[in-house]
Amino acid sequence: MRYLRTGGPAAIRRPRPADVDEFVAAVRRSRDLHHPWLAAPGTPEEYDLYLRRIRRRDSAGYLICDRASGAIAGYVNISGIVLGALRGGFLGYAAFLPFSGTGHASAGVSLVIDHAFTTVGLHRLEANIQPGNEPSRRVARKLGFRLEGFSPDYLFIDGAWRDHERWAITAQTAA
Repeated sequence: MRYLRTGGPAAIRRPRPADVDEFVAAVRRSRDLHHPWLAAPGTPEEYDLYLRRIRRRDSAGYLICDRASGAIAGYVNISGIVLGALRGGFLGYAAFLPFSGTGHASAGVSLVIDHAFTTVGLHRLEANIQPGNEPSRRVARKLGFRLEGFSPDYLFIDGAWRDHERWAITAQTAA
């Protein structure tokens, strides 16, 4: 398997159509872990739509893999990519069971941040996190994101408009 980057227990690579069964099984296995924070692509059809979405010019997607086994441990997306003077995007991430709490998410997100700032040429990444989602907040703090603000009723998730905290990191603060 060719990885874009490796570090700690994790490696990152691009999702492929052939990953559908493993990815969907991981989403289903982790549904309770992710509820109500996110709704990951949990069917082959949703996974196909996900692949199409992350292949657009304003998006990118990465799988976090366990270096020892190659198993999919989570995923990271960058959406709303804007170049020009901003050179930024919105970062979303999730770990899958049994890799939640093992350091795979923070290692994988760190690898994606490095890739985004060096290879893709972005300058700023923003992660919008629901206040009660302590595992995601922990990852953001660990990686050096700074809390920049609070957005009430920011995103429609799981049937309701959810409040979010805005966390951000720039190339200078990540270095």
